[in-house]
Amino acid sequence: MARKWMAVIPVKGLEAAKSRLRGAVPEDRHPDLVLAMVRDTAVAVLGAGSVAGLIVVTGDPVVAAVVRELGGEVAPDPGAGLNAALRFGADEVAGPAAHRVVLTGDLPALRPGQLDAALGAARSRSFVPDAAGTGTVLLAVPPGELLDPRFGPGSAAAHRASGATPLPGDWPGFRQDVDTAADLAAVLDLGAGEWTRALLGDLGLSRACTPAACSG
Repeated sequence: MARKWMAVIPVKGLEAAKSRLRGAVPEDRHPDLVLAMVRDTAVAVLGAGSVAGLIVVTGDPVVAAVVRELGGEVAPDPGAGLNAALRFGADEVAGPAAHRVVLTGDLPALRPGQLDAALGAARSRSFVPDAAGTGTVLLAVPPGELLDPRFGPGSAAAHRASGATPLPGDWPGFRQDVDTAADLAAVLDLGAGEWTRALLGDLGLSRACTPAACSG
């Protein structure tokens, strides 16, 4: 399998990231949870046989250090929101001559083979919807095309309307991003990566239950 895809992941500052997930773990461990999910996502991406390199767009020095330790490249966040960060990483840092794929950084159940399967099916500008079917976890674009990301509420419909092709694979670990405590419980049930699993184990949380998800 040719390593031709440049992958891009945007990551906010750890203190501000994943606000809807607050309460899933103790407040002082929230940044650790965000970082653990980024690590697991990055490890899976770098382990894919179709990926030539990883660019993480971030202004957080802790995230930057971890990414470099894992073998990825860091680009500065231009500071104009998620889609601007994605465009910068894909169209300017990687460049339009490359095959580019952008992913969210909250995919701790992603497996390298799932990413390879999705990229192997991407013949044109393509996307993978999230588990709910309304969001997007991946947008891929071939050389010569601009990324044109439409991430945000209702992004699956927005990407489809912009001409991107939805990829039909099942890929449950890939499609399950983590925005809420219930999502976290879902990825634990699917099989979270090493860093997320270790953090939650350290906190005494079970595979399928977090305080916020299981209360009441």
